[in-house]
Amino acid sequence: MSRYDEEMNATPDIIKLAVFAVGGQGGGVLCNWIVNAAERNGYRAQATSIAGVAQRTGATSYYVEMVPDHGRLPVFALAPSAGDVDILVAAEMMESGRALMRGLVTPDRTTMITSTHRMLAMSEKTVPGNGVTDSRPVIEQGQAQSQRYIAFDMEQIAVDAGSVISASLFGALAGSAALPFSRDSFEETIRATGRGVETSLKAFDVAFSAAREVQPKLADAAEKARIPQYAVRGPELQQRNWQQLMARCAELPQVVQTMALAGCHNVADFQDVDYVTEYLERLESVVQKDVVHGGADRGYRLSVVAAKYIANAMVYDDVIRVADLKTRAVRFSRIRTDIGVSDDEVLYLTEYFHPGAQEICAMFPVRWGRLVESSPRLFRWLDRLVNRGRRIRTDNILGFMQLYMIAGLRRWRRRLLRHVVEQQHMQTWIESVLKMVSADYDLAVEMIRCRRLVKGYSDTHARTLSKFDRVMAAAIDLRDLADAADRVRRLCASAMQEEDSAGLAEALHAVKRVH
Repeated sequence: MSRYDEEMNATPDIIKLAVFAVGGQGGGVLCNWIVNAAERNGYRAQATSIAGVAQRTGATSYYVEMVPDHGRLPVFALAPSAGDVDILVAAEMMESGRALMRGLVTPDRTTMITSTHRMLAMSEKTVPGNGVTDSRPVIEQGQAQSQRYIAFDMEQIAVDAGSVISASLFGALAGSAALPFSRDSFEETIRATGRGVETSLKAFDVAFSAAREVQPKLADAAEKARIPQYAVRGPELQQRNWQQLMARCAELPQVVQTMALAGCHNVADFQDVDYVTEYLERLESVVQKDVVHGGADRGYRLSVVAAKYIANAMVYDDVIRVADLKTRAVRFSRIRTDIGVSDDEVLYLTEYFHPGAQEICAMFPVRWGRLVESSPRLFRWLDRLVNRGRRIRTDNILGFMQLYMIAGLRRWRRRLLRHVVEQQHMQTWIESVLKMVSADYDLAVEMIRCRRLVKGYSDTHARTLSKFDRVMAAAIDLRDLADAADRVRRLCASAMQEEDSAGLAEALHAVKRVH
């Protein structure tokens, strides 16, 4: 074999690195940093990118190959191959899942570095129920399929430092020691950019240290994250009333208390402390029924789900609630943080509304609202008057005060039509559940869970409420069947999967036919 052939057959150790991110996270910046760090250390490097379906929020991927400079121009690949990746960096938990599905992570080779935070996909946001994908299977697969698995919340590290996630991902990569480069070369790469250096280095440092530490059990960390931590403020009298309600909450079965506590806070935030009293009275009636019918042996499943969904039913979305949330100082602060607006910069914020006559009637006193709804002529006139798109600038005093005054109707909410209708509907629902407990405990639990079908306001609320009512009616019709609970569970699943009612109608028809 000639010397030329020997040189051509000598394959240097090429380091292959893939970055999976979401549009807007700075994946391109991270990729450039990696290439610059490699070149600082005498490596030849090449980077390619595949843009997502959108400039922001679309899945993006980057691929980097690097090799020590041996004086010859290397030939690099343009895309990663399954089983041929040394380092996998994922900027979001489900992006790491995407890499796992493509077979890019292997136990004999790949160091996997991923942030554990979530950026919810549109498919997770639009379903009527809780559509958030469980991260635990992704974590378990990542741990099983990678040679090394480094995972922690790098987004929060970046936010705390006032930087972006690309800086903390770069720090985790350096801390992993998966690349044969010194820490100084990574930091010099950041300094060379000349923009946001101090905040980027701060995020880099924290992530570097976290990657060097022994990884905690992610399941335990996730479990701790689920425990709600709250702080309440208000007048002294209200504080005393609140403490009395917390004492009542502490008398509930222990497994119910965590969810009940969260419900109390949500209800108080929606209305007031007196509304929390109503919540606890409803929950206690369910707990009493649960105790009588063997709830202790079943882990108080009925009471736990009731603590969640009764609170959700009481915290319904109306125009007052929307206006209240949109005028809170914490919201403006969050928007400034999310889009990177400093305190000395002016933020222009436009809110979009499309109110209909139904929403306006809901804010009327009961008598007036029913009068307008019962008169088709008057209702059509009101709808023509208000049913048009509106843009309200909440960065100026006039626009802000419009929403602030609507939010102020909160103190009179109990006298308004929407509240009365919601309370009547909720009471009917709870009574139906309590009647079912003695006959079929599991079915009663599923009837409580049916409440997850209801969400939103205006047209969305009307559509989802219709689904809820139809499923509840079917549950009552199926009460004599041995597998009634399972059938209702499947009906709910059908209702949540479809934006319209076509899938639910088909499922209901099938149930009636079998019944």
